[in-house]
Formats: sequence, structure tokens, C-alpha cells
Amino acid sequence: MLRITDARTGEPTDAVNARRSLTRVVAHVAQGDTSALRVLLVADVLARALELGGTPVVTVADPPPELRARADALGIRRAEGGILGPGPVLHVLAPGEPAPDGIRVEVAPVTGTADPSLLRMALLARPRQEPVDLDSACLDDARETLGHWRRAVATWATRPSKPVPEQVRHELRAAWEDDLDVPAVLDVLRRVERAEDVPEGARFETYAYADRLLGLELTRDIGTVR
Repeated sequence: MLRITDARTGEPTDAVNARRSLTRVVAHVAQGDTSALRVLLVADVLARALELGGTPVVTVADPPPELRARADALGIRRAEGGILGPGPVLHVLAPGEPAPDGIRVEVAPVTGTADPSLLRMALLARPRQEPVDLDSACLDDARETLGHWRRAVATWATRPSKPVPEQVRHELRAAWEDDLDVPAVLDVLRRVERAEDVPEGARFETYAYADRLLGLELTRDIGTVR
């Protein structure tokens, strides 16, 4: 069960009371800047994590047009409904922003800009509670990691398929269900890449499974390696 820190209390709490209860993830954005884009991104990943746990989700957001276009470039889902309705509500927003009753998931600001092809990775690599400076070191790390993993996944895809090891699956889920700790998910992937006891076919399935949460298009380059 996903547990998330409620910014109202500072305490971790169950994101939903019942796993099958329809949940609304509401992204509160008014500006078109990269900080607002990060709010939309966290809402997107939160919705993905809930769905992977078996919870039906409706996303709610009303970004200005320029922000919606930037969100599309990052593969962030569009709003699917309104805030009114039964079931729990999780509000994703910048610190200090007002919101109705419900769990508050706060997202720290971003400074700088980046190419959309790198931005999702750069933002996911940092805890959402920490401000992000999109400096050259941050973007170089995102570029190197994405390029390396996509090439690796394309290579592993040519090997006989093997299932995701149960221990690895548990580690991935434990990471994202612990306050949506995406950097910890990335750390699990790094360990899997180095693990000598994980066949390459299982590495492929592991990265493809984790990408259902991450949305980094890690399988994009399949077919380019011979």
C-alpha cells in the first residue's frame, strides 16, 4: 500500500483507505513555469504508482495552454475528470498553495530550463521535496543515464526473456510505495544492472516494468542494436 507524507501533518499516511477505491489526483497549477511542470509530473507518477497497486485513478488538472504543451512533451497524462465525486483526493501542489480537504503532496520548486528530452529524467532523479537546479551537471547526468539505459535495454531485449525476479519486484514496489521515492527506484535499477545473478533477459523485463512508473521510454531504442 502506498504511503505518502501529508504536508498538513508532516506524517506518512496511507494514500488511499481501500485499494480499489476510486482516487482523484489533483494537480494545482496556475503558472506555466518549470516548477508548475514538476507539480504535474509528480501527479502523473503518483497516479501511475496507485494504478500499479490496483487503485483506479482519475487525474485532475487545469494548466494554462503553454504548460499543457510542455507537459505533453514530457508524456504527462492529461486530466481525465473533475475534482467532485466520491472517494479520496490527493492534492499535489507547491508549498503554501491553498487546497481543499485531502492529503497534500508538496513539490519543491525548480530553477533553470532544459530540453524536454532530458527534463523528466532530471526531475525524477531528485526527491520531490528538494528544490532542483537544472544546471549543466544535473542535465549531463540525466543525458548520460538515459542514453546508457536505453542502449542497455535495447541490448537486453535481444536476449531470451526472463521474468522480473520477485526480490527485485519487491524492492521496486517498496521504494515507490515509501512516500513515492523515485530516486530509490532508480537506485534499484542501478543495482540490477550490476547484479551478476540477474540474467540480461530479466534485466530487460525489470526495466520495462519500472518504466510503467517512470515513463522514461527506456524501451525506445529496441531494434537499434544487433
